[in-house]
Amino acid sequence: MKRIVVTGGAGFIGSAVVRQLLAETDAFVVNVDKLTYAANLSSLPGAAENPRYAFEKVDICDGDALRRVFAEHRPDAVMHLAAESHVDRSIDGPGEFIQTNVVGTFRLLEAARGYWASLPAEERAAFRFHHISTDEVFGTLGDEGFFTETTPYSPNSPYSASKASSDHLVRAWHETYGMPVVLTNCSNNYGPYHFPEKLIPLVILKGLKGEPLPVYGKGDNIRDWLYVEDHARALRLVLDKGVIGESYNIGGYNERTNLDVVRTICALLDEMAPAGAPHDRLITFVADRPGHDKRYAIDASKITRELGWKPQETFETGLRKTVAWYLENRSWWEAILNGSYRGERLGLDVA
Repeated sequence: MKRIVVTGGAGFIGSAVVRQLLAETDAFVVNVDKLTYAANLSSLPGAAENPRYAFEKVDICDGDALRRVFAEHRPDAVMHLAAESHVDRSIDGPGEFIQTNVVGTFRLLEAARGYWASLPAEERAAFRFHHISTDEVFGTLGDEGFFTETTPYSPNSPYSASKASSDHLVRAWHETYGMPVVLTNCSNNYGPYHFPEKLIPLVILKGLKGEPLPVYGKGDNIRDWLYVEDHARALRLVLDKGVIGESYNIGGYNERTNLDVVRTICALLDEMAPAGAPHDRLITFVADRPGHDKRYAIDASKITRELGWKPQETFETGLRKTVAWYLENRSWWEAILNGSYRGERLGLDVA
């Protein structure tokens, strides 16, 4: 039985990975999560009762705790998803992003390296460290072109700079120490169990409550959208079949302006929750985010060509599933909105 440590397994993408591993494989999953504001163990229904699951409440900046996790659970692989991830929050408080995304990745690499070096030769050869990152490390695109695996790094926010730093650390540990690593960079994810500070869940929930739907600037910033379950399938494939030392871009081939995304959500809400229709009357243009990248678009041809992955969901089918999930799972998001987060605007503290 393969044993996999998933850091950030109570987060948005991490929980999708854990759910799939438990449902579709026979792997034993060790969920390592600090349980910050965006983590939620209720995103893992039934996991606690699964004999192939263990939870470790551990901060990845705690090297001693990480070494204990490796010693006790003896993993065959690590999938590193733990990170501070919200650009607006990184503008208000960059220190936490440097600490978790840079220092935390360093501590994890060192704990994994010590453990890996102690393994017998056959187990050492089979070990994998999979680092999951973002397309935001590449900066911004003009009207044409796509990010590829060889696009130069040019991060423009504290968040993307911290993720770029972590990517470079992982590559350096491979080149310097021979660590068997694989890396992935993904486009914007959406889907069930998404903390409502991000655009799509925020608009869905504000629309349901009849509140203004904030759109930054003119709403013409473009993102490539990837359904989270498609992303989780790609990550599992890279872990199993990816070439050591290689990186793979993962995208949904779904470029949309932010305004188009919001209008599409409004149309779905008009259909599925008609009491508040027309929801597009709630669209409100607000001051743009500082340093807001204009366009992201990923060329995912490498992972398709070499590993056979392609997304199963179009933006239309994935977004419909997402809106339906939030309508059917009010208890999940109402518990969040009753806590410390109220859907307030962040990322304005730049004076």
